[in-house]
Amino acid sequence: MKFILNILLILGLGALSSQAQTLEEYFEIAAGNNPGLKAKYMEYEIAMEKIPQVSSLQDPSFSFGYFISPVETRVGPQRAKFSLSQMFPWFGTLKARGDAVALMAEAKFQSFIDERNRLYYRVAASYYPIYELEKVIAIEKENLEILDSYQTIARSKFRNDNSPMVDVLRVEILREDASTNLEILEKKRKPLVTTFNKVLNREPGETVAIVDTAGLPPLPENYRRDSLLTGHPALNALDLKVRSSEAAEVAARKQGLPKIGAGLDYVIVGEGPLAAADNGKDVLMPMISFSIPIFREKYRSAVREAELNLEMYALQKKEVSNTLESEYEMALFELEQQQELLALYHRQVQTSEQSLNLLFTAYGNSGKDFEEVLRMQQQLLKYEKMAAAAEAKTGIALARIHYLTAKTY
Repeated sequence: MKFILNILLILGLGALSSQAQTLEEYFEIAAGNNPGLKAKYMEYEIAMEKIPQVSSLQDPSFSFGYFISPVETRVGPQRAKFSLSQMFPWFGTLKARGDAVALMAEAKFQSFIDERNRLYYRVAASYYPIYELEKVIAIEKENLEILDSYQTIARSKFRNDNSPMVDVLRVEILREDASTNLEILEKKRKPLVTTFNKVLNREPGETVAIVDTAGLPPLPENYRRDSLLTGHPALNALDLKVRSSEAAEVAARKQGLPKIGAGLDYVIVGEGPLAAADNGKDVLMPMISFSIPIFREKYRSAVREAELNLEMYALQKKEVSNTLESEYEMALFELEQQQELLALYHRQVQTSEQSLNLLFTAYGNSGKDFEEVLRMQQQLLKYEKMAAAAEAKTGIALARIHYLTAKTY
């Protein structure tokens, strides 16, 4: 019976695609196609473009003045004046501002990594329902074939007066139920495949190939717990935001210090009527200036903003850590529960198969207790479907743990 089920499953999967793809390959497709993930990466690129904006000097100032009424001096009249000046912030201000923005950009990249891992989980969460569906369809097809053979046997025994007509009718009822269930299951495939393809940003009708996992290997106790709070991109992003706020606080304090200006004036002087030594000589005048930051409120506010950001990110990190730990416990419980149920269902399937073989043999010899044969067949069908559901839930729970522990593929 297991051999028949495997053959049917392979044929059912082949109807989706002639070339099966692993879940990891679908991860790669999703990472390359998903528009939300692309938008998240663009946030990082946009943040990177802000670095030269905040770490560069402000533009120099150039001015030109023409004396409509020339100013007479000893060496001649002043005709025109050129001025060039440049303001410099306090030492280290530009570096602090650049560091703050660069660290925030790195935080954006970590958020992108977290979004990618979350996308992987979404892919798995929409993949395993299709996996379960294909298994259940294969099981239901196998059930129909078995019921067809039972119907043939029951009719033959009825014609030979070895069993009553009610046995034929019982099989017919079960066969109608199975046929209707199979039609419903076939219709269910379309919405599930559409949902999966949309996560991958593909056309709704794109074929999806499912690989039979054949069960998961035994996992160690507290699987990947040591990776829960170390290296998770959501926590890394908050650490980087803390460092960015520290740099922003340094920059805010430095912005409250005087700015230094350096400049040069060039004055064009015409020749005067007197025969002075420097008659008509242009004037070159270097200058230096300082800003006086006497309006302190805006600087104090910027420092306070950075301090509040530090407190906010620390609280957010604690909240994220708590959430990761609680969700890990639930995901681990779900994983262990489904693995235990899967082992139970496999044992029940084996026991049901043995019981069914004994009952069928007895029915073949006596023509009696056909109802028990059908009841055991339906019990076997139930456990096979429950095992398929447990396999799918196990895969989803494992994918959830991989997301929470930032597993890379």
